[in-house]
Amino acid sequence: MKVETYKITGWKEKETGLLISENEDWILVKHIPVDYVIDGYKLYRKSAVQKRKSKSKEDKISRVLQLKNVKTNKPDTFSFGSALEILKWSEEKYDVFEFQDTEAELFYGKLNRVIGDMFHIDLITSNGRVEKDYDYDFLTDDIIAITFETDYFESVRLLMNDELKKEGKLNIV
Repeated sequence: MKVETYKITGWKEKETGLLISENEDWILVKHIPVDYVIDGYKLYRKSAVQKRKSKSKEDKISRVLQLKNVKTNKPDTFSFGSALEILKWSEEKYDVFEFQDTEAELFYGKLNRVIGDMFHIDLITSNGRVEKDYDYDFLTDDIIAITFETDYFESVRLLMNDELKKEGKLNIV
C-alpha cells in the first residue's frame, strides 16, 4: 500500500492519493483530500505531474489506511485508455463524467460530440441541470485529472437523475 503526494504543473495545491495502478500515461489513485479521508478515485495525467513523493507523512497515512482495511482495487470494468476513452467509460458506468483542465475549474458532463482531439459536452451544473451543447471547445490533451465516485460526484449524479426524472427523460433500466 503506497500513498503518494503529487505536484501538478501549474497547480498551487498538492494532491495526495493511495496508489491503485498506473500505466505510461495515467496514475490511478483513491483520492485523499485531507488527512486520512478517502473520497473516490482520481486519475492524473502523468505528463502534468511535476513531482511525486512518498515520505514520512505519506507513510503515516498509509499506515492508517492499512489499519482501516482500505482496499486497493480498481473500479469494476475500469481499464486505462485515452482521456476520451476514460470519459466515455465514466459516462457509460455512471451516466456522467468529471474532469479538470485547470486547478480552478472542474466540469461535469456528458459527451455531446467529438471532432478530432476536440470535444463538446452537455454540461451538468451543480444543481443537476443539463445544459445542452455547452459552448466551449475542450481539448483532450488539456485534461489533467479525471475523477469519479467522490461524494460530490455522486451528489451531482443524483441531482442530475432527479432533474431528468422530473422532465420525464430518465430511462430507468
